[in-house]
Amino acid sequence: MKKIAIIGLGYVGLPLGLRFAESGVSVLGLDVDQAKVDAINDGRSYIRHIESQDIAQAISQGTLSASTDFSRIKEVEAILICVPTPLSKHREPDISYVLKTGEAIAPHLAGKGNREERMKDNESLADRTKENPPSPICQPKLVVLESTTYPGTTDTDLRAILEEGSDLKAGEGFHLAFSPEREDPGRKDHSVRTIPKVMGGYTPECLKRCKELYSLALDAVHPVGSCRIAEATKLTENIFRSVNIALVNELKTVFHKMDIDVWDVIDAAATKPFGFMPFYPGPGLGGHCIPIDPFYLTWKAREYDQHTRFIELAGEINTAMPDYVVSRVTEALNDEEKSVKGAKILLLGMAYKPNVDDDRESPSYALTKKLEDKGATVSYHDPYVPVIKKTREHPEYAGRKSVEITDAYDCILIATHHNEYRNFDFSTFTCPVIDTRNCVKKRPKKYYKA
Repeated sequence: MKKIAIIGLGYVGLPLGLRFAESGVSVLGLDVDQAKVDAINDGRSYIRHIESQDIAQAISQGTLSASTDFSRIKEVEAILICVPTPLSKHREPDISYVLKTGEAIAPHLAGKGNREERMKDNESLADRTKENPPSPICQPKLVVLESTTYPGTTDTDLRAILEEGSDLKAGEGFHLAFSPEREDPGRKDHSVRTIPKVMGGYTPECLKRCKELYSLALDAVHPVGSCRIAEATKLTENIFRSVNIALVNELKTVFHKMDIDVWDVIDAAATKPFGFMPFYPGPGLGGHCIPIDPFYLTWKAREYDQHTRFIELAGEINTAMPDYVVSRVTEALNDEEKSVKGAKILLLGMAYKPNVDDDRESPSYALTKKLEDKGATVSYHDPYVPVIKKTREHPEYAGRKSVEITDAYDCILIATHHNEYRNFDFSTFTCPVIDTRNCVKKRPKKYYKA
């Protein structure tokens, strides 16, 4: 049985680990968060759309375990890195989690200072098994970075850390590859198993090892010519979405002034069987990819004296959407002869997307801060986020709890289109309801789109 380590047991690492475990691969999950490690070893899920019974089954079958001890890297054949790559306050890439992970695993890739002994052991084993190939455990360990980043991170930054810390050379003493995650939390029509896996290796042999590994658990792999092509592929996918979302967000504001419903326009345009792909506006971008990934390329492009004006403009439009929503809230309150200052506002949905508990980079945090800065009192409801956990961007909201949906507010702002809000009966509510997702079916008289 092959044994791999997955570093980072969040929305990417945990589903990936379960997929490998279901395929009969022995998975060691590594994380610095003791609470996550304890939960996995107890067979408990901490992610809403992942069933505890799936974790418990993998634990009972012996194909999944978790630890905070990174020295256990020496037990495995491959290491998959699934750690965060956020932006700094100045919108510059922060790959510190990747580099720190590299520092933690490097001494255990073969045992620093024991390179000669390891080579002798492999040669001895090969001599004893001339008629049969050596066991895979005698091959150099494979390191795969899955975290989204700028082109050059894997074969330059991460490689340097691993080589320095291990006294080994990439492509010889260990294999190195990049294979971007394509996880979409809560999605039912595609899964970790069915989404084709793009991958690029530092050398052809590195790529071969990567293909062999992922083919054990996934239906399709798509190899490319280098780590940098794979890194650029991931950025391109999310830049495509960012730019198109920015387009419809801008159209939303323009068509509103013309008294045209942008959602009706998009639905009509989507009937064309070619040349159009529907994207929908919202209160701002959320999630771990689209609000962040495009800026990884804009930052890297400056190193080559290139200016990504199209991408940066899209970022400006999307970043400005919470301000537009706040202006619509202000208009709704003005119609009630009330001001934002002193208003009690109920925000519906802290998760960034519907029917999941993923609140990373959620525009709801920006909306809450902007409204509170104007003097409003903001409460929230979200069936998937009963209590706000500490986040990197807005730690001040940690501990706030979801409240009931009632009419006892000056207005209600819908930020996330959970099914509960689609089906909720707002028709008898007397306070204004501002809907940023065009999701309310049973609407009150005072209904606004934003």
